[in-house]
Amino acid sequence: MIAENLKDVQDRINTVDTKNQVTLIAVSKTKPASDLQQAINAGQRHFGENYLQEALEKIEALKGQGLIWHFIGPIQSNKTKQIAENFSWMHSIDRLKIAKRLNDQRPSDLGNLNVLLQVNIDNEITKSGISVDEIEELIIHFENFQNISLRGFMCIPNPANSEQSFNKMAKIMQKYPNLDTLSMGMSSDLELAIKNGATFVRIGSDIFGKRA
Repeated sequence: MIAENLKDVQDRINTVDTKNQVTLIAVSKTKPASDLQQAINAGQRHFGENYLQEALEKIEALKGQGLIWHFIGPIQSNKTKQIAENFSWMHSIDRLKIAKRLNDQRPSDLGNLNVLLQVNIDNEITKSGISVDEIEELIIHFENFQNISLRGFMCIPNPANSEQSFNKMAKIMQKYPNLDTLSMGMSSDLELAIKNGATFVRIGSDIFGKRA
């Protein structure tokens, strides 16, 4: 079932991803390692997790299979060390303090941690992320970090106007030609996201089924 779902999602991506630039992240929060193993057996390598302790257990259970782990949830200061030590990508940086801690705590033998700034593109009080106006002043500081690499942006738009929000993010990306990654689009709107330049889409329920 999970293998079939993965194929269906990948077919949807391929229909609009004419440049072959989009990577599928299977969002596996709350799902057991056995479900992830089914996805791995079907060829999936990128996994996104929101909850650190749960993620660490899966990383341990599934090690040695060449997986790429993305932390996509809100991040607390006391969790940065374990994220820096166990993940390849961090999608949800929303303040300088977190970036600095990740940089200082990243083991040098792992290579740089790839990071994205989470942009609260619709200024929703219920969502994390920096405002569009804060991007410029935060980006400047990344020149000083040796162990993390700023790659781009992540957003979670308001579903009521996701197309408009994706378009806004695409225009922001154009201002930063040295950045190459845009993480946006979920099960319900991945096509719109890809049309507006998404390079990562984060799909959970359409692969693993609804969360309990």
